[in-house]
Amino acid sequence: MNIIIQQMTVSGYRERTITDYISYMAHFRKATNVEYIEDITTDSIYLWLDSMAVSNQTKLTRLKCLKAILGKCFNNGWFSSKFWHGINIKVDKQVKKGAKKDDVMVLLSLLDLNIGLRDAVAVLTLYRTGVRINTLGQLEERHIDFENKLLCMEGTILKNHKILKLPLDDELLHLLMILISQNNKIRAYYGQRNSYLFIGYKGTSLNTKLTNNAISKQLNKYAKKYNLQNINPHALRTGYAKSLLDKGANLALISKALGHSNLAVTTQYLDLDVEEVVDNLREYL
Repeated sequence: MNIIIQQMTVSGYRERTITDYISYMAHFRKATNVEYIEDITTDSIYLWLDSMAVSNQTKLTRLKCLKAILGKCFNNGWFSSKFWHGINIKVDKQVKKGAKKDDVMVLLSLLDLNIGLRDAVAVLTLYRTGVRINTLGQLEERHIDFENKLLCMEGTILKNHKILKLPLDDELLHLLMILISQNNKIRAYYGQRNSYLFIGYKGTSLNTKLTNNAISKQLNKYAKKYNLQNINPHALRTGYAKSLLDKGANLALISKALGHSNLAVTTQYLDLDVEEVVDNLREYL
């Protein structure tokens, strides 16, 4: 496993991804008593899956990670065949709803900016740029080009490792300027030295294992408190994609804006439910 980890590190895998892979392999070893990778079999994989008290979707996610590791083992010549290829978890496909503009605006109107400015700006940034929650936590002041009204991100903070520039509207830029001013005061008070846009209440970075879900937890809390539907990072990202589609943007442009590696992933984001299909088709009758 150490060789695999070294290969992943050299290949540029993110620390969190590597940590997840290590965690899944440790759980596999504990559940199956398999000590060596070459001793993994189809039966041991099914035993591992059966030991999980989680949803099928979560099982599928973990299985994909295991398959990725085994695939690297195959490439290294440690397996003579991809015996795991036929193992799968059936998951009923559900259309994930995107956040609606009205719900986003209601939430922003209910937040007290004296204590909730960071969360309000985070919501607006997620909804109007579609960035992933992990990327949001890594944004720094240098990523904002106020003169040209752009969010300029290098590949190191993006999942697909490719540079991405996105336009910013005047309202969001104004709020970002206020947030930066507030952040400077917080950091000065607590003696912190960083330039992150979204920080903890003591001025520390949110880009750590212990705090990377801080904003997600806040959004879940607000959604329950105010009875708002689909207010979470992924729903806001999906809402951004559907908003672009509604405004006439083509699939290729939306895919680029989301930083997707291919159009197939983007198509899943824009998947329409049964009622939406009916309503859209009716226009062509």
